[in-house]
Amino acid sequence: MNDQEIAQQLKKIKVSNQEQADVEVENPTSLTMIGKGRQGAVFQIDENTCAKVYGNPEDCEREHYALSLGQETGLFPRIYSKGQNYIVMEMVRGIDLREYLQSQPLTKELSLKLIEMLVTFQQIGFDRIDHHKRQIYLQQDGTLKVIDVGRTVWRDRTYPYPRKLLTSLGDEYKELFLSHVREMNPKLYAEWQHYMEMEESARHMFKTLFSKRLEDAEGIAIELSESLLTVDDQKKHYAKLEGLVRKVFKEEWIKVLVLQGRDPEKVKGKIDAFLEKQERKEWGEMGKKKRKLPDYVKELQKQSQQQWASKQSQQEASKQKPLIEDVMKNVHRLLNEGKKKKQKKSKS
Repeated sequence: MNDQEIAQQLKKIKVSNQEQADVEVENPTSLTMIGKGRQGAVFQIDENTCAKVYGNPEDCEREHYALSLGQETGLFPRIYSKGQNYIVMEMVRGIDLREYLQSQPLTKELSLKLIEMLVTFQQIGFDRIDHHKRQIYLQQDGTLKVIDVGRTVWRDRTYPYPRKLLTSLGDEYKELFLSHVREMNPKLYAEWQHYMEMEESARHMFKTLFSKRLEDAEGIAIELSESLLTVDDQKKHYAKLEGLVRKVFKEEWIKVLVLQGRDPEKVKGKIDAFLEKQERKEWGEMGKKKRKLPDYVKELQKQSQQQWASKQSQQEASKQKPLIEDVMKNVHRLLNEGKKKKQKKSKS
């Protein structure tokens, strides 16, 4: 296939990202899928060429940028072409380190190649100087090739040592690799060891602090939630009370009109428009526009101000209950009348 035919085939393939899972693929073409991951799927074009199709074009741009940085190093597959959501590149053969180390030892020579790989990452400008062993391929001539490098660039925060590589090696090979590093470059080993100890200390500190917070959860909750309390603050309390009455009144009003056969969305729109129209009145020293309050809310506000002046919040707050009950009785009366009217219409 020529470049145009390849592009036409790749555009037919649909790749969809999934949450915490490999991508889903719809492939109506004759191209064979040879692998997939969290960001994309790989299709074989011929013996030496493959294409990676991405679910997110940004992931495509990101990996293309990372691969471009290393094109002169021999460590990465060659790029042949790029589309909006795909990259056509050299097929990487060989055996990945995960499979290789299941039957072969981690030699000092291989450890040196891994260090050289990390040095190359740093020299070409990668943000994350690290890589998982399953994405590192050992070639027949003994060289390394790496794939899936999109996450090595455009990173704000990374570990200052190759944590992913060390973790993926497993405990036994991790210690062996570190022993090789210590022997070949004691200064590099000391720096990595320092950061690993710092990480362990940070985790220990977090666990300690978190456990203390749990032990004193009640005290912390009381302290943090003080700002949420409003009943003892008269101004806040009556502002909240006023808002509550408004909310209930509006909801019940909507129910009445809906029972009369009105369209719910139109009812809400008209009520909102009515409230906006009524809610315009000069208020306060700043001359800001405030709402024109219904009579029942004015009465509530008036009594609230009286309570604030007399500093008898608890006694006066109890007097608000009859007022709210009267409002709700009227609302429910209207609601029942609406039901009765609707029933009469249905009978007739």
